[in-house]
Amino acid sequence: MNPTPSLHASRLALQKIGIPVFLGFLILGAWQAFVVVMELPPYLVPSPILMMQTLVTDWHPLLLALWVTVKITLLSFALAIVVGVLISFVFVQSALLERALFPYAVLLQVTPIVSIAPLIIIWVKDTNLSMVLCASLVALFPIISNTTLGLKSVEPNLYSYFLLNRASRWQILMRLRIPSALPYFMGGLRISSGLALIGAVVAEFVAGTGGQGSGLAYQILQAGFQLKIPRMFAALLLISLTGVMLFAVMAWLSRWALGDWHESEVQAE
Repeated sequence: MNPTPSLHASRLALQKIGIPVFLGFLILGAWQAFVVVMELPPYLVPSPILMMQTLVTDWHPLLLALWVTVKITLLSFALAIVVGVLISFVFVQSALLERALFPYAVLLQVTPIVSIAPLIIIWVKDTNLSMVLCASLVALFPIISNTTLGLKSVEPNLYSYFLLNRASRWQILMRLRIPSALPYFMGGLRISSGLALIGAVVAEFVAGTGGQGSGLAYQILQAGFQLKIPRMFAALLLISLTGVMLFAVMAWLSRWALGDWHESEVQAE
């Protein structure tokens, strides 16, 4: 007898959420037991309980720093989406431009951001804008690569049908290429969202901004200099949770956009 849809959904939710959460608690429990048994000092390895206590006691500066980092991440992510999609549209319309410019996109991807971030920060007087540009460069390539691949991955018979009906390039782009590229684009968003967060943190490290407008990277540096290791771990926890949240939002957006028609999101009965 086949399980009911509600029972199947409950099992699926348990597999996706319950099991990872249970495993996370096991890891935290093992971490806590290891610190207690080995009697490790807090300045070396803080326990999870101490880390959570620090997160509660220092919540105000940490949350303010979190907002600064999230703001830079979201702005850079949005900029990477706009620029990456526009570049992909150009690439799919002109094979010559793609062959000429795509190697430079690859070169930009493999160049460490820490090597070019100081130059960007020097050239751009506004510190926040320079950090957004640095993080956007980190998040840009997955959007270009995935979207370009999706725009080119059209079904040949459908493409021939559009040409047979004398469809314009604009009609082919809007009615054939973009729907075909949507799953690839969503995959690029999942990767790019995390890279935007990494780029924002790296840019904050390089910029070395401090004070009230500083992000979590400055909190980590300051905690390291002052040997406040529990506070450093609390800031790292906030960065990790932010990355998980961004990925979860992108996964939900992918299910919302593709769940009714694409096989990558349609759940097996």
